[in-house]
Amino acid sequence: MNNFGNAFAWLFEPAQWSGSTGIPTRILEHLGYTGLAVLLGLVIAVPIGALIGHTGKAGILVGAVNGLRAIPELGLLILLVLLMGIGLLPVTLALIVLAIPPILAGTYAGIRNVDRSVVDAARGMGMREGRILWSVELPNALPLILGGVRAAALQVLATATIAAYVSLGGLGRYVIDGLYIRDFSQALGGTYVIAALALVVEGLLIGLQWLVVSRGLRRNPTRRRDRKVRPVDVAIETA
Repeated sequence: MNNFGNAFAWLFEPAQWSGSTGIPTRILEHLGYTGLAVLLGLVIAVPIGALIGHTGKAGILVGAVNGLRAIPELGLLILLVLLMGIGLLPVTLALIVLAIPPILAGTYAGIRNVDRSVVDAARGMGMREGRILWSVELPNALPLILGGVRAAALQVLATATIAAYVSLGGLGRYVIDGLYIRDFSQALGGTYVIAALALVVEGLLIGLQWLVVSRGLRRNPTRRRDRKVRPVDVAIETA
């Protein structure tokens, strides 16, 4: 039997589904690392992206932050471990650096794509800038914001395997430990679980987006009538 078949055999062994090192426990650990990093990324990136998108100033900052994607996450993690020691904090910080760019880009692009006539009408009704941002721009920008969150969640989920390099848990344990002891069935089985988990999370986030975004915005998520701003183009606007 080849390694692919052995990996499936490893997956369906009853011993892999129980205990502190079983697949359910590792999945919960993996989701914990991912959820924490994405949540903190939301707290940081959404307010900044919304403010920059609303004012139209410092748009180049979004492009600069997008450059963080080029940083090798494993190298960053090792650097943080050397500075802070082994623990959850360096892993979380490394994953936050990965989560912020797509969320920031999605938020900025979503705000900038809101139909300017709608914003002008809100100003004409006497709404203050903060209320315009909260009540008009953010709801209309929700499809692109959630798109950025989906991208961040999947990237962080895939990269959270690096936690195993610094003696933490998660599904990366199967991959790292399997390679170390040359148990390729375990390593490959771990990648199967990570891939399946990514597909499940993607499906759940798509369902969440469908539930929370109004039908009109689902049909036409970019409603601005003049030039549209896409997340991939966020670096072109400057102050």
